[in-house]
Amino acid sequence: MAQAPREFLLTLRQGFSQLSNARKFALLVGLPALVTIVVAVVLFASAPGYKVLFSNVAEKDGGAIIAQLSQMNVPYRISGGGSTIEVPSDVVYRTRLQLASQGLPKGGGVGFDLLERQRFGTSQFVEQVNYQRGLEGELGQTIRALREVQDARVHLAIPRPSVFLRENQKPSASVMIALHPGRGLDQGQVSGIVHLVASSVPELSPRQVTVVDQSGKLMSGAADDVSTSGLDRSQIKYLHQIEDDIARKIEAILRPLTGPDNVRAQVAASLDFSQVEQTSETYRPNNDPRDQAMRSQQTTEATSQSPQGPQGVPGALSNTPPGAASAPLVQAPQGEAGAVAASPPVASTSQRDSKVNYELDKTIRHTRTEVGTVKRLSVAVVVNHKRVVDKAGEAKLQPYDAKEMAQIQTLVREAMGFDKDRGDTVNVVNAPFLVPFEPEVVPFWKDPGNLPLAIEAGKWLLVAALGLATLLMVRSSVRDLIRLSEVAATPPPPELLPVEEPPPSPEELRETLDYERSLQRARDIARENPRLAAQVIRGWVAKGE
Repeated sequence: MAQAPREFLLTLRQGFSQLSNARKFALLVGLPALVTIVVAVVLFASAPGYKVLFSNVAEKDGGAIIAQLSQMNVPYRISGGGSTIEVPSDVVYRTRLQLASQGLPKGGGVGFDLLERQRFGTSQFVEQVNYQRGLEGELGQTIRALREVQDARVHLAIPRPSVFLRENQKPSASVMIALHPGRGLDQGQVSGIVHLVASSVPELSPRQVTVVDQSGKLMSGAADDVSTSGLDRSQIKYLHQIEDDIARKIEAILRPLTGPDNVRAQVAASLDFSQVEQTSETYRPNNDPRDQAMRSQQTTEATSQSPQGPQGVPGALSNTPPGAASAPLVQAPQGEAGAVAASPPVASTSQRDSKVNYELDKTIRHTRTEVGTVKRLSVAVVVNHKRVVDKAGEAKLQPYDAKEMAQIQTLVREAMGFDKDRGDTVNVVNAPFLVPFEPEVVPFWKDPGNLPLAIEAGKWLLVAALGLATLLMVRSSVRDLIRLSEVAATPPPPELLPVEEPPPSPEELRETLDYERSLQRARDIARENPRLAAQVIRGWVAKGE
């Protein structure tokens, strides 16, 4: 058993000595190269990948983070011009939590902790400046808590209070936001940031807060103010909504006639956003009382009687006795004469008042105008030429005739709600549409953004190609080595052994070994170059004839 490895090595040595020089070179160079490639791939694949720990860090924070990583014995890598720090992917979250417990990164700003480091004897001006810096830092950290926001800086302009009312100024603020790549803020989130800042500063109006992104695009501030047309953001949005709705109605009603993508409509609307409330009370004269409704009637009648007392004017004339009486020609009856003579004269008085009240002709009107009413509409419509097929079966564009254009214009008027009294205008044009320009598609290999990916893929392909070529080369050489080793280790059959008892001489053994080598070399040549072997055999056959 102890001699088995030795015999195996001796057999391999004999087989290796019978290989050609090319096979020997392939084994001597290919095996180490293949082992090196396999080891490099295994080490590279098992090496931990790096992930971003922090990006867009300030220089001061970057130095503190690197110093802390060195103390924690965590490998790191710096990229992005020194603003991005990467660590192995398997420790990125643990390292981030450990740094956060130590207050890193600080975000390039400060907070209210700045007030805790004030020294004794600090002036009121320094205290006010530190308070403003701390408030700006706290607002920036709060805004950075949004998932879409990568970094944020807040600048506050707080004027000094004055005892004169005319010199008092309102504070203002500006916010600079850096968003994560591929993310954005909607209008609701921008309004939330504006009101967050406005609510944190006394007497700060949301209209005095301006928000911009990292590209300098205005996201709020002046956009929230009243525009030059006198409309605010909500009114402009409602105006565009009205215009888009009318344009969609026009395109929808014309699409069955013109086909898809053959009509374009644009609407310019003028709306009245004034809100007016009016109450009026009017009275009209009553021409004919008989036509009016009686509301109330009141009649008052009074009669009074009283005896008549002495009459006349006091004086001498009234005290003069009357003259001689004369008898009447007709004597009155005794009873009546006595009654008349006996009853004194009586005075009677009567009074009658009548009052009639009629309902008044009164009108009370309360008017409240609707906000956002349409004052005027201007509509422009472009219709593509219709597609017709001629006798030859070819499709071509042909303009609409006058009757068809009149029908289209009528449909447009009905769809938009045309009103001549308010001054609406409609313009319908029939013109051929231009073929849309298709941008040139950049091939994958010409796109600069794919260059790093192509380089990385090329590295792996090159390694795989080298490994495959080395494997194939070594495989054929090893296979020949194993075959020759088996041939050398296998004893010849008994019928091939010499019959004579005496062993063969060294010359005979050398001739036999040379013959075997020559035969093996011929086999290798025939295997490597079959065409050459076929030509040699063809020559032998020709000579035998």
